[in-house]
Amino acid sequence: MTDGDPGARAEADARAAAGLRDLLAETVRSLAARDARTEALARYKPARRLVVVTTAESLEPVGRAWRLGVLLLETDGRVHETGRITRALEPTRSQNLSASVEKRKAERRAAVRGRFAEGEVIDYAYLPIDLSTEALLAGDQRLLVSDGRALVRWGAASGEVRDAAAYLADRGDLL
Repeated sequence: MTDGDPGARAEADARAAAGLRDLLAETVRSLAARDARTEALARYKPARRLVVVTTAESLEPVGRAWRLGVLLLETDGRVHETGRITRALEPTRSQNLSASVEKRKAERRAAVRGRFAEGEVIDYAYLPIDLSTEALLAGDQRLLVSDGRALVRWGAASGEVRDAAAYLADRGDLL
């Protein structure tokens, strides 16, 4: 590919995007074959008022995924940016500590209300990643394609990227 040939560059980017989708499918197969540890995925359900009763906020189970650093890879191959993480623990009574401590206690309480097993790790408030070639080329999500290479943006800065195959292999080895 030459730098000045837009057709060759577009073809290389399309191959990289297809290769990334194949890599994710292979990662799912590999992790499933090894019976790698998954974590629960949940959807936040806010408190609601029903006539005279108010329901409490909770986390509703929606699936399972492997947490691979900044990515959540579902067992069906969908991929998300990691959001918030909590653990299903019955928190101690409120002690008027800092707002962040009380918020974490409320998250744990919501996880318990969602009927997750005691101590289970729950991922929620995650963002889906679009695996279309156009979205991967746009570069505004954790997975991207640039200069014919599939990459993972692991940090906040634009330069904090890593080859997707190496990133997924390293993170998968930790499970």
